[in-house]
Amino acid sequence: MDGTFTQRALRRSLDRIHHVSPVRPAAARGLVAEVYTRAEREFGMLAPPVALHSPAPEILAACWMMLRETLVVEGRAGRVAKEAVATGVSLGNACPYCVGVHGATLHGLLGGRDVTGGAAGPITEWARAGGVRREAAGHGTPFPAGQAAEFVGVAVTFHYLNRMVNVFLDDTPLPPRVPAPARGGLMRVLGRFMRQAARGDREPGTSLGLLPAAPLPGDLSWAADAPNIAGAFARTARAVEEAGLRSVPEPVRDLVVTTLAGWDGEPVALGRSWADDAVSGLPVAQRPAGRLALLTALASYQVGRSVVDDFRADRPDDAGLIELTAWASLAAARRVGGWMARP
Repeated sequence: MDGTFTQRALRRSLDRIHHVSPVRPAAARGLVAEVYTRAEREFGMLAPPVALHSPAPEILAACWMMLRETLVVEGRAGRVAKEAVATGVSLGNACPYCVGVHGATLHGLLGGRDVTGGAAGPITEWARAGGVRREAAGHGTPFPAGQAAEFVGVAVTFHYLNRMVNVFLDDTPLPPRVPAPARGGLMRVLGRFMRQAARGDREPGTSLGLLPAAPLPGDLSWAADAPNIAGAFARTARAVEEAGLRSVPEPVRDLVVTTLAGWDGEPVALGRSWADDAVSGLPVAQRPAGRLALLTALASYQVGRSVVDDFRADRPDDAGLIELTAWASLAAARRVGGWMARP
């Protein structure tokens, strides 16, 4: 009963994806249908953070590939430790949706024990602190070198996902009409469901056929020791870069790359005036894209309806919006992954 209820509730939550219209499961075809089928079979559900990418099928495949090969495949590290990383990164990024889902999953996998205790505690703290370079340097890497590709891979995946979730989803996976006293119980139901879904081995690398092979970029070299993770990130990097070429004007890409090169994860200023100042040198027509890309990369919680609407005045299609925000999110996540791999 718990599993059926949870799947129904999460499918209904597709209605609460903002700014884009996700492909409905009954209407899915081709690559979208393939990803949906795999996600429900191997993750236990069609999660809204995955489904929101469906207007851009290659980006949907890339998102699923990263999530599966880093988190869902146990590898050497195990699912408990990986959920600890997902929860820690989401805490550091102030992404309440992902904290709720992955915190509940971790709680379920630990049988209700405190997630801050035992082996999960240092891993969670490493992941939480890693979004800021100086804090990452103070935590080292609390795992064997042979597990770095898995742990850094989960961290980069969730630095990406947190940004997309902050832009496109509510703060909670629960329906808004659920009364506050019932929310804790429903999240425990979700945790039990995810514990069941996490059981069983998943063969590494079976998702790689979703996208063409590609070389691993140098800044992702930390993934090289795990061929399935290296393959997933190499394919994702190419797909997202191609999306950027389609949907992000070159001056905007240059501005984001230059800004990220000088960014060490410290919070940006309150409000959006810093983004307005940063895009002032762009052509007027490109400023909405620049503002959205910078906010997504550096302060995704500041992206509101007006920022998205300004961008869509010139680019109204859902695919373009997903491609721009995915490009900006991955650019920031790759930057963070570099210093988390070598604190």
